[in-house]
Amino acid sequence: MEKLLCPSMMCANFGNLEQEVRELEEAGIDIFHLDVMDGQFVPNFGMGLQDITYVCRQASVPVDVHLMIENPGNYVELYISLGARILYVHPESEVHVTRTLQKIRDKGAEAGIAVNPGTAVATIKPLLPFVSYVMVMGVNPGFAGQSYLDPVNEKIEELVGLKTQYGFRLMLDGACSPERIARLNQVGVDGFVLGTSALFGEKDTYREIILRLREL
Repeated sequence: MEKLLCPSMMCANFGNLEQEVRELEEAGIDIFHLDVMDGQFVPNFGMGLQDITYVCRQASVPVDVHLMIENPGNYVELYISLGARILYVHPESEVHVTRTLQKIRDKGAEAGIAVNPGTAVATIKPLLPFVSYVMVMGVNPGFAGQSYLDPVNEKIEELVGLKTQYGFRLMLDGACSPERIARLNQVGVDGFVLGTSALFGEKDTYREIILRLREL
């Protein structure tokens, strides 16, 4: 099946962000993935507002924003106004997450939920009618370069079985190696967030890497 390839810009070279955006688009990526962290919901800080604004303005492909923050409903309008077309929130990040998901949709963007390794599918099933994307975290959120957590595979299998019923796209974020992309795409995962396991820090060009990932 076709796959969505989404570079995690937190891993990009910020010394020349303009060139990174241009080369990634020329390589044929599908969606830019931007991480926002507040140091509270996860113990780290992600991309700054100026960097997110810049990528949104320069990009000619869709941009998603992954909100690893508390009370994301207070900020979704800001990121949509900057140009984000997909916004992911974590169900645990606020009390009335369905209100935030509906706000995202009402503002013309697509809503997604990010599912932590410790979050059961049963707890997020009531949210599935409100989203266009479900992004499974293959690692605990907050840091790049972590090892994949194999128990997540069971969660992926459950969600693959719900895709047709609810009509969402299933994504994976975290430790997306080429081997894992090939295997999970075959079982029904639609898209992959690309970080240091498959894209950034390699000796080959982005174009060469993306072509290989397409052919897996």
